[in-house]
Amino acid sequence: MPELRKDPILGRWVIISTERAARPKDFKIQAPAPQRGTCPFCPGNESMTPPEILAYRPPGSPPDTPGWTLRVIPNKFPALRIEGNLDRSGIGVYDRMNGVGAHEVIIETPRHDLNLSQASESTIRDVLWSYRERLVDLKKDPRLRYTLIFKNHGEAAGASLEHSHSQIIALPIIPQTVALELYGCKNFFDYHDRCIFCDILEQELEQESRIIENRPATAAFTPYASRFPFEVWIMPRKHLCGYEDATALDLEDLARTFSAVLRRLEKVLGSHPYNLIMHTAAFDDRYPQTCDYYHWHFEIMPTLTRVAGFEWGTGFFINPVLPEEAARYLREVSL
Repeated sequence: MPELRKDPILGRWVIISTERAARPKDFKIQAPAPQRGTCPFCPGNESMTPPEILAYRPPGSPPDTPGWTLRVIPNKFPALRIEGNLDRSGIGVYDRMNGVGAHEVIIETPRHDLNLSQASESTIRDVLWSYRERLVDLKKDPRLRYTLIFKNHGEAAGASLEHSHSQIIALPIIPQTVALELYGCKNFFDYHDRCIFCDILEQELEQESRIIENRPATAAFTPYASRFPFEVWIMPRKHLCGYEDATALDLEDLARTFSAVLRRLEKVLGSHPYNLIMHTAAFDDRYPQTCDYYHWHFEIMPTLTRVAGFEWGTGFFINPVLPEEAARYLREVSL
């Protein structure tokens, strides 16, 4: 019989449709054929991108030349632009402002054929550290209130280029989903005087049925009310509200967890498309004491099912795989 599960943070309900039960082989897909043409993210093609904002390269190596191991560049076709003023105004019942913000691309590796699931832990650590560096810098801009870091892997997940990369979009507003998450966390804290993410993680570690990776500083698990088959959350075991507060040791441990989770997903699902997002504390001072009740985390959502009319019309998600079963498949696969 299908089961309804409630997300304790957002109050969002998910349908776990066991009558549609699916096994990993039902989702397994083959790697897509390589894209043709010149890749602007490959070494030697630096002139095809805007000038780099940040790069990891040997000392003395000139910017925007080969030799780098990671580059951060402005998006050539940005959703928002860093120049200008917000100029907020009203037009009758409507509100508007200029599209001020930042839109950056993190080119995660010089190798065109390398995905993060195949990358070394040191490569993944550098990617995670670049996220932190950019957050620290963007947080200095008083116009910005929130920064979302995300990765679209595979065409079905929205990636327009095959070369492995992440994106950063810094916004002058708090996105609605994040605002709802902050609201849910604050409500829980006001009533219990505890962080709901800390409580969730403690319960998951105690029950173990949804745990995939358990390391000294980080843990990975399938959330109780998973929206999608094989959805995975990764979060620090200690209470940290802002990702920029993570230390080098935290990110070393996080890189190991990330590497293991991505390899497990690939072993079980094949070369699957997925979306990765990071939720971190808002910059906005309208959310006081955020660090008491919020906890940064990553969400990995394999693109295995379609969001269609029922989901858009109701806000419900239908997941054909029990989170406990997904965790078991991922936990038991050999690396």
